[in-house]
Amino acid sequence: METTMHNNDKNWADSGNAICYSGYRAGQSPVHGIFPSALEIGEDLALLQPRWKFLRLYDCTAHAETVLQVIEEQQLDFKVMLGANMTAESSNPNCPWGAHFDEETLASNRIANDREIDRLIALSLRYPDVVFSVSIGNEASVDWSDHLVPVERLVAQTRRLKSAITQPVTFCENYVPWTNKLEPLARELDFISVHTYPVWEYQSIEHAMAFTQQNLQAVIDKNPDKPIVITEAGWTTASNGRGIEPNNASQQLQAIYCRELLNWSREAGILTFIFEAFDESWKGSEDPLEPEKHWGLWTEDRQPKLALQTLFANQG
Repeated sequence: METTMHNNDKNWADSGNAICYSGYRAGQSPVHGIFPSALEIGEDLALLQPRWKFLRLYDCTAHAETVLQVIEEQQLDFKVMLGANMTAESSNPNCPWGAHFDEETLASNRIANDREIDRLIALSLRYPDVVFSVSIGNEASVDWSDHLVPVERLVAQTRRLKSAITQPVTFCENYVPWTNKLEPLARELDFISVHTYPVWEYQSIEHAMAFTQQNLQAVIDKNPDKPIVITEAGWTTASNGRGIEPNNASQQLQAIYCRELLNWSREAGILTFIFEAFDESWKGSEDPLEPEKHWGLWTEDRQPKLALQTLFANQG
């Protein structure tokens, strides 16, 4: 299937590779407010710099602020998509692991989300040469989300951002909502950011790229006049069977999918962020084989996985 990025006047895909970056190491997590140091972030960026130009950050915590500071102070050649971490503004009975909140909690979350957008604006204005785009949230409208935000609130936050900063504004979401409920939001955005995960939807490696292309084509067909970016796509290297069969998670499968994904996205001219740079043990359950923990191209102790040996094999 041939897929092209419509009205892509930004030419980002021709400027370098893209990856999602979260620098939490063993014993660190945003949940407990234990963040990587500037030295640790500098070490990570030194690993990423030879092959990656675009980084995606998920929130406006101290972690993001330190990343931006290190990039600017060390004059590193990175461009960052800076995100907002939205909390639930609506309960969601469709969330499999539970997302029911009382009205007091939801009201508090709305205030917290407004403050997160305040920080997003402030950091975008402080680092205009590093932050190349901003996202108003991450997976906050898909049916299974535990941090559901009404579309009208996403529209309002988009308008607020666009009145305050000059960077392009997007929203990062699973491909399905872009084909239906997010039409009012899509009209407001500068470009659409899509997530596609064949392995979460029980696809074999043989069908994975065709599935990714189908996901993206469905979004393009619905939004033909909007530029499209893939902000998450990847393959986990371990699983305990929760949502992903253990035999469908390995370094070999990750290497195959990421190689095919980058080759195709370069040809199609679609900026694509690999999910993700480093494994993160703080995510998911306590089970060490929880699939959420194992999407990195590097392990948590910064050892390269097989994919890194094959992704750039023909590029010197």
